Amino acid sequence: MHSSAQDSNYLKWSIVLFTKTVGIVQTKYFNFKNLVLSNGKILAQVSVAYETYGTLNKYKNNAILITHAFTGDAHCAGYHEGDEKPGWWETMIGPGKAFDTNKYFIICSNVLGGCAGTTGPSSKNPQTGTEYATDFPAIVISDMIKVQKKLIEFLGIKKLLCVAGGSMGGMQVLQWAMDYPEMMYSAIPIAATSKSTPQQIAFNEVGRQAIMGDSNWQKGHYYNKDVKNNGLSVARMLGHITYMSDISMKSKFSKGEPEPNEKFDFNADFEVEKYLRHRGTTFLDRFDANSYLYLSKAIDYFNVQKPNFLPEDKNIDIKFLVISFESDWLYPAYQSEEIVKLLKAKSQKVTYCNIHSTYGHDAFLLEAKDETRLVGNFLNKLYSEVCSSEE
Repeated sequence: MHSSAQDSNYLKWSIVLFTKTVGIVQTKYFNFKNLVLSNGKILAQVSVAYETYGTLNKYKNNAILITHAFTGDAHCAGYHEGDEKPGWWETMIGPGKAFDTNKYFIICSNVLGGCAGTTGPSSKNPQTGTEYATDFPAIVISDMIKVQKKLIEFLGIKKLLCVAGGSMGGMQVLQWAMDYPEMMYSAIPIAATSKSTPQQIAFNEVGRQAIMGDSNWQKGHYYNKDVKNNGLSVARMLGHITYMSDISMKSKFSKGEPEPNEKFDFNADFEVEKYLRHRGTTFLDRFDANSYLYLSKAIDYFNVQKPNFLPEDKNIDIKFLVISFESDWLYPAYQSEEIVKLLKAKSQKVTYCNIHSTYGHDAFLLEAKDETRLVGNFLNKLYSEVCSSEE
């Protein structure tokens, strides 16, 4: 007879097989020295956490870089040993999926300033032997791209078939096109913007103030102390509000609304309150408050419209697929339309689609069916042009 543990493993692997996952994956690390940042500061040592899926072909021209969103990480597909949940874009990456690992070699790395294995505020400063904390230098999106470029070169890849990502990941895609257009055949920015707006900066500032206003923040020097920053929980709650839409919230939380209590209190009576508190609390276990500060500030400073969108001194030949979502009010469709206008003004090949969705900004993680159709067709055509002729 099978044990319950064996039955559980069988069920898990049955699900794995039927969902066409890449299976069990491991995070790898790449290390290098002396990264010169955009502000002139130097990081003496940098470690990069990354994952890969699929196989790099002999011509090394089937590689796709996936760039993650604000609080994401390198684990975008498959399962880590012992995990119940897969990577954050499991619906899009794997055999037969939009980013088909039977064809493509997929790479995803944790960004500079993050807290999931890549050098950031919680990393040890080699000069002091203690965590950088707020002594970590300020970074911008282009610094993240410098690190990714180092990784791509380490992997022996001269030109990426595609760079793709949503939200802050979409910003990274655009920054790649600005900084290293000669290293990419195509780009897929999803639910992104070419410049952070005052409203977007305002949301990030409220989150930062919640973190810094918590006494446990201790001006960023809280490492090795048994404290939790409840302000980070509040920042995450605010973030989730902006990620959803009014329609998706009504659909998710309107059932079984409670009657007013005879004895009034401030407990989580409504489902949306319980949801936000749960999201905020669990976030404390996986994310670093200082990383939240640094990455949100990098987003605020993002602006590829300055000085000029796409460098004038380079012969740029990139195919763009720009995707937005109707109900996204954090990075609304008009901002993707602005990206399209900027690209067309530079005579770039661009395809644009605004997908009908009620999920809000989260749609880039949830609307797998429509995204698969768009991304899959776009990449299949590119694959036949770039890769198939050399097989």
